[in-house]
Amino acid sequence: MSAVLHQSNRRARALLSMVFSTRPTTRASDAALIAVRIALAWIFIYYGAGKLFGAFNGPGIHQTSLFFSNTAHLHPGGFFAVLGGIIEFAGAIALVFGLGSRLAGLALFGDQVMAMITVTWVNGINSETLTPGYEFNMALAVMALVIVFLGPGRVSVDALIERRFSRSMLSTG
Repeated sequence: MSAVLHQSNRRARALLSMVFSTRPTTRASDAALIAVRIALAWIFIYYGAGKLFGAFNGPGIHQTSLFFSNTAHLHPGGFFAVLGGIIEFAGAIALVFGLGSRLAGLALFGDQVMAMITVTWVNGINSETLTPGYEFNMALAVMALVIVFLGPGRVSVDALIERRFSRSMLSTG
């Protein structure tokens, strides 16, 4: 009876530990970082390609330039349209591979902060009108900050470079 009770207590403690643990396992962290990278990449490839190339029924560079000039009040609109499109598209590609991820995350964070400042902030967090609020921009910005602070995880080109660099430093030092 005592052995059964002891095993039951151990299972209960393991369950409580799993539910309330604040230290993620390395595998769990890697899985979460991959999920964040994929979600960000998917969204930013969509918007960046739409801005730059008119892909996915996007506005293309000319319409984006007009929007940036007239609505976002960023001048010259063409420059900011290209800059925004490159940040979003190239940043997304970088996140897919996990290459320069912290820099890409920082650029995408800045992109979303600019979107909030210039366009969506005036609509509030959840706009009741056709124009969106800043909730989507805020969520994307925070997800990008996760990559900035935690890096891309072990399943990335950044991690491969780090491992090779560390190995070469050990062999020469």
